[in-house]
Amino acid sequence: MGRYTGPKCRLCRREGEKLFLKGEKCYTEKCPVERRPYAPGMHQRKFGKLSQYGIRLREKQKAKRIYGLREEQFRRYVERAKRVKGVTGDFLLELLERRLDNVIYRAGLAASRDQARQLVTHGHFMVNDRSVNIPSFLVRPGDVITLKPNAAQKPGIKALLETKGRGTVPAWLERVDGRIHVLDRPKVDQLEHKLQMQLIVEFYSR
Repeated sequence: MGRYTGPKCRLCRREGEKLFLKGEKCYTEKCPVERRPYAPGMHQRKFGKLSQYGIRLREKQKAKRIYGLREEQFRRYVERAKRVKGVTGDFLLELLERRLDNVIYRAGLAASRDQARQLVTHGHFMVNDRSVNIPSFLVRPGDVITLKPNAAQKPGIKALLETKGRGTVPAWLERVDGRIHVLDRPKVDQLEHKLQMQLIVEFYSR
């Protein structure tokens, strides 16, 4: 299945909370979740009690939508996490958070993960002084992500550099202007969204 290209706000409404997929719009009164806090569709105002399967499915869908991943991509992360000794859900979270597009977003150099993905694909960032244009590239502690000098002069990117972003930069990252230092591995309590990773692991263990 291809990447979802429809209205992002419908995804937030379906999950019943803001997933911050539209950047600045999510912080304004124009956000549809504020005006219509129910799932899209004619008959979606009424919610029945979800089954255990339904609860796990919704949590999986929410995580996929937050990180902008297709089903096959997300499943590969789950399978990789299962092969590591320890708590599978915690390692799954670590893999998702270490994606280069996510790191750029969390550090405030992009208004959304979609925008961060586009900036990476267009070759605007380097990791340890090497150009990287793969959004799924996994960073490690000690890595330094740098915005290329010519990219920093573009109007849209220049505006992002002049602000620290809406959210707080997580403790495992440090941002100095257009440079991001990866200080540590991400932890569950440093998530931007509340995700129950164990429910996601259980969904794929059926």
